[in-house]
Amino acid sequence: MLYVTGDLHAMQRKWFEQIEPVLAPGDTLFVCGDFGVGFWGTNGRTEEAFFDTLAARDYTVAFVDGNHENFDRLNAFPTALWHGGRVHLLRPNLVHLTRGSLYQLDGLRLFAFGGGYSLDRARRVEGVSWWPQEMPSAQEYCRARQTLQQAGGQVDVILTHTAPSETIFYLSSLHRAGIRPFVPEEQELNAFLSEVQQHTAYQHWYFGHFHTDDELWRRQTAVFSTVRELLSGRIVRQWEPLEE
Repeated sequence: MLYVTGDLHAMQRKWFEQIEPVLAPGDTLFVCGDFGVGFWGTNGRTEEAFFDTLAARDYTVAFVDGNHENFDRLNAFPTALWHGGRVHLLRPNLVHLTRGSLYQLDGLRLFAFGGGYSLDRARRVEGVSWWPQEMPSAQEYCRARQTLQQAGGQVDVILTHTAPSETIFYLSSLHRAGIRPFVPEEQELNAFLSEVQQHTAYQHWYFGHFHTDDELWRRQTAVFSTVRELLSGRIVRQWEPLEE
């Protein structure tokens, strides 16, 4: 079975209490950014030990990057081909879906494009708790356009961290006090995703970043404190947001 969830923020408690109980041997879980590479070392368990624990499981975890990743560490992992697309291989069953790649899995074509802007940069330190690579490069935008052109503008599922500009504005109208309708520093990325939305046929689009669970227009779903079946969007587990 294929599942999808939102930001994990390196929370081991969330993983073992809420995520892992859903997963059976052979399942694949997609994470819509902020997996938390570089920050999993909590409660006496190092990040390497946590990744080794996942490596001993019979399921697979595949994530797009968000704005809360250590990109120096993430980009140092070896690259490989996984279901036809490029990944960073953290473990054989733990992979980072690179920006602009297309994957073919269980008869589905999945397009991935991570990245997002850290609104809390002022409280963070560059190269320690935030990295410039959180925002895509011109080369990554170009690569993504080429990938979608080669796919004939047709995919089944789109996985991103943030969302198209119009979707963010709509989402902000539902959560008036909690979500900014416009972030200038992220606008280039949001506009690019709007371009993807306009020129790509897809069955479902999932994104994280906004810490909410909402089924929206245009077959788009924001995910955070839920695990959903990837194709149907059906919620299979839901919980109150956790803090660690």
